[in-house]
Amino acid sequence: MFIIIGTLFVISCVIGGYLMLGGHLAVLYQPAELVIIGGCAIGAFITANNKETILGSISGLRGLLKGPKYKADQYLELLTLQYQVFRMAKFKGMLSLESHIENPEESELFQQFPDFLADHRAVEFFCDYLRLMTLGTDNPIEVEAIIDAELSVSHEHNHGIAHAVNTMAEGLPGLGIVAAVLGVIHTMGSITEPPEVLGHLIGAALVGTFLGVLLCYGFVGPMATAMKGIYDADHNYLVCLKIGILAHLQGYAPSVSIEFARKALALNVRPSFAELEDATAALAPV
Repeated sequence: MFIIIGTLFVISCVIGGYLMLGGHLAVLYQPAELVIIGGCAIGAFITANNKETILGSISGLRGLLKGPKYKADQYLELLTLQYQVFRMAKFKGMLSLESHIENPEESELFQQFPDFLADHRAVEFFCDYLRLMTLGTDNPIEVEAIIDAELSVSHEHNHGIAHAVNTMAEGLPGLGIVAAVLGVIHTMGSITEPPEVLGHLIGAALVGTFLGVLLCYGFVGPMATAMKGIYDADHNYLVCLKIGILAHLQGYAPSVSIEFARKALALNVRPSFAELEDATAALAPV
């Protein structure tokens, strides 16, 4: 929603300021300049990036309309899930989780947490490390190193997508100059025309520079920054799981483990201690 508000604000200020100066909107309508700039930018983006980055950027741009994937309710559910899992492991042993880990979609334990269960990536991440623990892995330092390596790969991939979009934004002013130069070339070919015709052609050429700079700093650049912010916010969902897992491996009680995980959350999605206590109290016995 904020990206729509911001985009409309940019457009309103640019057009409103131009009209206040006495400008004519018809002069800004130069589809050829937009074809040159936009076409070159998209073509260069395709040339510079692999299939995964290109598809990821499309998905990331769609995600700008929704904002971060995980909200406060999802984090509260995640913390209560960890509490229930760690409580079962404490009371019944890690092997009691084996059937739930192997078939999480059919697990009565995981079915209590539908938002988490619908997130294939998070389910796979959590179950993989629970599986390691059922196999006897109990060194929190070693597990932390493995988790950090996995999260680093995922995080770098997402940042690479945002960086690719930002690189395209940085190239737009230069492509605007290309469009402007082509417009000047066209103008020079009409040098014998009267001044009013030449003025229109020169104005059309300068629109290329205007569009390149505006698209860079008013639209595509901010979108790349917003994509990075969303990736960082969503990354914390797995970080929350990581901290809970490590706390459990160090032998803390389930309530303490999830409190460690809760403290790692951003303030806008972090449930209060009382909210979390109420949620865990309402859980069915394991």
